[in-house]
Amino acid sequence: MSDGERAVTPAPAPANDGRAPAAPPVVEAAGIVKRFGPTVALNGARITIRPGETHALVGRNGAGKSTLVSVLTGLHAPDEGTVTFGGEPAPRLSERDAWRQRVACVYQKSTIIPTLTVAENLFLNRHHHGRGRLISWPGVRRRAQELLTTWSVDVDPQAPAGDLSVEQRQFVEIARALSFGARFIILDEPTAQLDAAAINRLFDRIRDLQRQGVTFLFISHHLQEVYEICDMVTVFRDARHIVTAPVAELPRTELVAAMTGEAAADRLEERASTLDAKATAALAVTGLNSEAFEDVTFRIGAGEIVGLAGAAGSGRTEVAETVVGLRAADGGGVEIAGRRPRPGSVPAALAAGAGFVPQDRHHQGFVPDMSIADNATLSVPKRLGKNGFLNRGRRDRLAEGMIEHLAIKTPGPDLPVSALSGGNQQKVVMARALADDPRLLVLINPTAGVDVRSKEFLLGKVEETAQTGTGVLIASDELDDLRMCDRVLVMFQGRVTTEIARGWHDHDLVAAMEGVDLNA
Repeated sequence: MSDGERAVTPAPAPANDGRAPAAPPVVEAAGIVKRFGPTVALNGARITIRPGETHALVGRNGAGKSTLVSVLTGLHAPDEGTVTFGGEPAPRLSERDAWRQRVACVYQKSTIIPTLTVAENLFLNRHHHGRGRLISWPGVRRRAQELLTTWSVDVDPQAPAGDLSVEQRQFVEIARALSFGARFIILDEPTAQLDAAAINRLFDRIRDLQRQGVTFLFISHHLQEVYEICDMVTVFRDARHIVTAPVAELPRTELVAAMTGEAAADRLEERASTLDAKATAALAVTGLNSEAFEDVTFRIGAGEIVGLAGAAGSGRTEVAETVVGLRAADGGGVEIAGRRPRPGSVPAALAAGAGFVPQDRHHQGFVPDMSIADNATLSVPKRLGKNGFLNRGRRDRLAEGMIEHLAIKTPGPDLPVSALSGGNQQKVVMARALADDPRLLVLINPTAGVDVRSKEFLLGKVEETAQTGTGVLIASDELDDLRMCDRVLVMFQGRVTTEIARGWHDHDLVAAMEGVDLNA
């Protein structure tokens, strides 16, 4: 067991000296295994949450946090292991009311129905009935007001839910959960859409509810929030439990090490330098501003690979999409290979010399029913014929060259992209990005959802492309995507906060992405 997997648990409680035994855990999951086909989402995972705690669950993407939530809320049954509430076995999955009486989850994406009133949302399918089984709307509103008053939620029960702020919707969802009798609430990234003042109010409300006997599981990418609001923390990594400890007894450096494995990242072998300081910059971003980011300025030289890292909500994806014209900034400028494309125009960015691999290949990367040849050449119609006419022979020759260059496994260029594996679909998206020999290649999560072999192949092609003099911007929170970078710019809450040179260690980069100052 590595240092990062050191089992840290609270010290045993002192003897009761004849007093009543300590209350059982609000929830305890032990030996949880959950598989989805060949993917092992949880592998012997465990967590114990005591009454009145605010218990953090942290881990990198893919660590198993969301799967554990689905098990704890009765959405999925574990393949192995047990879940107990208050020492009693969890209900059967079909007993939904019994689950609601034990646990509720307030998700990052609200489940409030905007077209209904607050009162209707609070008692959906539980309306107060008067004589003749007709719904007594005054009764519903009265019960709603009593519930909101009990839990100090300052919202008009007759207000349309669609008019509520994100913060108010969260409080209404918490009140609805408590109305079923649940005293264990899971908060899944509750601060993702809140400003600093709203976060402070949320934390005050959590503390108030703790004092009233409510227990929380708090899931967040922002480690500083864990230290501000949580009593205990559990770390998952690679579908396994790594450590549980009191927050006050776990230094930030050890928490980050547990999330990353603490093993130092292997230092990159020095890539043969292709950088030419006198060459026109592949990308120059100056003072870029929008709702998602502020005052972003950086430069990518010809042949340079630059990473743009950050946790969810950091602004990294939005910056990359602004560079290639998927978004228009409110202020600032983007220059690609010496040209200033029209803001908010993907065709203008491509014409200026950009190639682009979007974040979601299924919705942004390809047309599933179109052939490999058509998908791979969508961005270069001028190379396929004149006056808007397609020369199929020219298209197929170009596509066949891409298929060979990117080792796409297919019987021919006419096969629909939907028939390919995920790794080969991503290769088609990469082929289109490279089709016009770009001066700048922008990649957002370029290896998401592909197998290990395809990941290594794709990243190798990115490095080959840079060696020809193309500048590369990789926006990702996956460490493997960023290892080849000459430097990594880290974003936190919409700002570039850190620049890290190549040869970084995992825990240093993750700490910067989470807004943690390891020197503090």
